[in-house]
Amino acid sequence: MSTTAPPRPTRRATAPAFLDRYFGLTAEGTTIPREVRAGFTTFLTMSYILFVNPQILSAAIDIENGFVQLLMTTAIAASFGSLVMGLIARYPFAQAPGMGLNAFFSFTVVAGMGVPWQTALGAVFISGVLFVVLSVIGARKAIVMAIPMSLKLAITAGIGCFLAFLGLRSAGLVVANEATMVSLGSLSNPTAWVAIIGLVATAVLLQLRVKGAILWGILLSSLVAIVTGAKVYAGGADGALQAFPGFTSGVVAAPIWPSDLVGQMDIAGALGLGLLSVVFTFFFVDFFDATGTLTGLAQRAGFLDERGDMPRAKTTFSMDGLAAMFGAFMGTSTTTAYVESASGIEDGGRTGLTSATTGVLFALSMFLWPLAGAIPGAATAPALILVGAMMMDGIRHIEWNEVSEGVPSFLAIISMPLTFSIANGVSLGVIAYCAIKLFTGQGRKIHPILYVVALLLVLRYVFLAE
Repeated sequence: MSTTAPPRPTRRATAPAFLDRYFGLTAEGTTIPREVRAGFTTFLTMSYILFVNPQILSAAIDIENGFVQLLMTTAIAASFGSLVMGLIARYPFAQAPGMGLNAFFSFTVVAGMGVPWQTALGAVFISGVLFVVLSVIGARKAIVMAIPMSLKLAITAGIGCFLAFLGLRSAGLVVANEATMVSLGSLSNPTAWVAIIGLVATAVLLQLRVKGAILWGILLSSLVAIVTGAKVYAGGADGALQAFPGFTSGVVAAPIWPSDLVGQMDIAGALGLGLLSVVFTFFFVDFFDATGTLTGLAQRAGFLDERGDMPRAKTTFSMDGLAAMFGAFMGTSTTTAYVESASGIEDGGRTGLTSATTGVLFALSMFLWPLAGAIPGAATAPALILVGAMMMDGIRHIEWNEVSEGVPSFLAIISMPLTFSIANGVSLGVIAYCAIKLFTGQGRKIHPILYVVALLLVLRYVFLAE
């Protein structure tokens, strides 16, 4: 595998002139069909959020017809976030309500601390405002620029490990174990063997350089599950998995406007002194989660220059904050950049047309959401595992024989899957890098901004621990 982004095609694009100029299709060596296909691939790999996010938030938000309203809000937030990232920032980075942050919202803030869900939404909105302010003044870009290349490579690899872990868990190949924390799942489980078939098939297609290999792999796995009647679909009795139930409610379902969620955020309540820790916890976790994700995706796609700078960084980070604000207004936890965007990038996505396509598909899912039920987690799991593997190639450029470079990089990589948090991986890598460099007489090699970031991260773990 090469250390740069996947090879770009040399064939000239045939896009209409205005699309070509706006998205830079020819400059990136891509075409409209390739970008649309990549956007569809990204959508399939992250469409699970349409069902998972409502399940998690339902534990905190008790309203009439809550699951459907939360599903609609999730689709609207994901559509808006992906569209602004594609049309304004013009990068292939899709956004949706973030996993982990939704659990923190429901189980820690609302259920654990007794904070009303409307007030928790206010805290999410305020954190989004802070994102935008820091992006506009260039603070987020400055922080990204201060992160050394070894850590940027490690962040990309760590995200790859995190993606692979998500895929292995979704496939049932890695399961929880009280004695060993994790262990190998049953290979006779339908979820496992459907995923294994998809993994092998997709890997073969990738090796043969078949266009749209990841997308074809997802569709093939879904077809295998449907034809064989494998019990890999949610919705069975008592929460058990079931065979594909068919489109029992039809393919088209009228959307329901989430009237009990829209505009319900309580900003004044969130500004109360006792909730400042909640606001800043949302802020810190998503700041480094999203920053790490965007940096890792940009590095993998080849958007970073020799200095590690990303063009249009201010706009990109601002769109991340804007999506968080809009999501809170619509009634969902923090909307953020998704690591699953890497699947579309690996499938050839190079411009904002990819994420714009994903955004349109999320909007359509409000009407055609039963179709998403035909794609089980076992079918998207192989894509996550293989994309994760391909994101590991950059670590060969890390100076592993230099402890002050290798150890922080290792901590960043290993912490992401083991703590189930990209933010933790970035944080521990930065803290370790600054500490080891400082105490070995290499402190002057570190940008002052990185010291400030490391100190804030230490204070966050001490005083704002989740």
